[in-house]
Amino acid sequence: MPLPTVAIIGRPNVGKSTLFNRLVGKRLALVDDQPGVTRDRREGDATLLGMDFRIVDTAGFEDKEVATLPGRMRVQTEAAVEDADVALFMVDARAGVVPLDEEIARWLRGTDTPIVLVANKAEGRAGESGVIEAMALGFGEPVQLSAEHGEGIVELFEALRPLIERDEDEVEEEDPDAPDAPLKLAIVGRPNAGKSTLINRILGQDRLITGPEAGITRDSIAIDWTWNGPDGPRPVRLIDTAGMRKKARVQEKLEKLSVMDALRAVDFAEVVVLMIDATRGLEVQDLKIADRALQEGRALVVALNKWDVAENASSLFNGIKAALDEGLSQAKGVPVLTVSGATGKGIDVLLKVAFETREAWSRRVSTGQLNRWFERAIEANPPPAPGGKRIKPRYMTQVNTRPPAFVLFGTRVDLLPESYRRYLVNGLRKEFDFGAVPVRLSLRAPKNPFDHSKD
Repeated sequence: MPLPTVAIIGRPNVGKSTLFNRLVGKRLALVDDQPGVTRDRREGDATLLGMDFRIVDTAGFEDKEVATLPGRMRVQTEAAVEDADVALFMVDARAGVVPLDEEIARWLRGTDTPIVLVANKAEGRAGESGVIEAMALGFGEPVQLSAEHGEGIVELFEALRPLIERDEDEVEEEDPDAPDAPLKLAIVGRPNAGKSTLINRILGQDRLITGPEAGITRDSIAIDWTWNGPDGPRPVRLIDTAGMRKKARVQEKLEKLSVMDALRAVDFAEVVVLMIDATRGLEVQDLKIADRALQEGRALVVALNKWDVAENASSLFNGIKAALDEGLSQAKGVPVLTVSGATGKGIDVLLKVAFETREAWSRRVSTGQLNRWFERAIEANPPPAPGGKRIKPRYMTQVNTRPPAFVLFGTRVDLLPESYRRYLVNGLRKEFDFGAVPVRLSLRAPKNPFDHSKD
């Protein structure tokens, strides 16, 4: 049974993301002094004094037209409250109740979601008058806390417990290595490549804010979803990320934080989809993003978005594929697919390939199979003898998966040239169908007890 959901709402800069980070136990949401940092709904698994629930951070509620960016942010906040089991309505005790707080309160009184009023920044005497003002909002006495310093957590627990507590046996533990575990799929790319639009199309709803403005997405947003593929329902955790521009162009502190957050999302993903705007073609920045994913050991898929409006499609596809093979020599043959976030074309193929890629990324080869291939590979192409010294490879074993990692043992194998290592890695890919996922190969030579050159 899924965890109960708690949404944090309030006007901008009252401390919602700070409380979110405290409850999830890590700095997942971006926090800054300027208002409006959070734009999309951000979710995380929270624990409060042993009570587990799903916490949702929302954008600051603003009274703006839906056509504007703040208006589209408000629509997301309203949807979060509607989907939640409980909403934490947060006000700033030091600033006191302002007209926007009163407007939010009027809206919340018309919803069916249970509301817990929270007066943040209530430490010390500076927040006393604000706490008293908050009582007039119509939700009873507020829970007084300091999200930054962790004060009032017990009181928050006592307010939430009767509204969300469930039998712990009803909540199932998730094994991330199980074959039916959610596919952690991160969508990355340059700004305005269409990442959020594609995810909205996949979900069949406007879950993420989109628009012509570049850089709308700031936080990395994880969304759990089920894909009804040809083999039945398959769980997916979609991760939308901020657009990553060239490092020299990233000047603002907030954008730097957003890019760092996107890079962390890559680290936590299993499969990374690099989205390229087909109307703009491949750029050096795309190769840098792809290389980062491969260096971190993630499985990579390239999606050419906006394919429905691309010109000279055939030559464009072949040119991008050739440039990727040349620029990503460590993983030639990365899957390149065409999609359209606007029409939904190619989405099922993208998800099918992503699952197949994760399967290859998680594959384990038995030692017997591995060494039978290894003997044939050595016989077909014996290693060189640099300086007249013969290299004697003995055997190979797989030491890890996700990504696949192998160790080659033998005499003087540390002298193998890079070209021979590539020969072995490429042979592993072909023989055991690893495709273009990262494959690690380490070399282990026994130490010569009579060699005192390094003593």
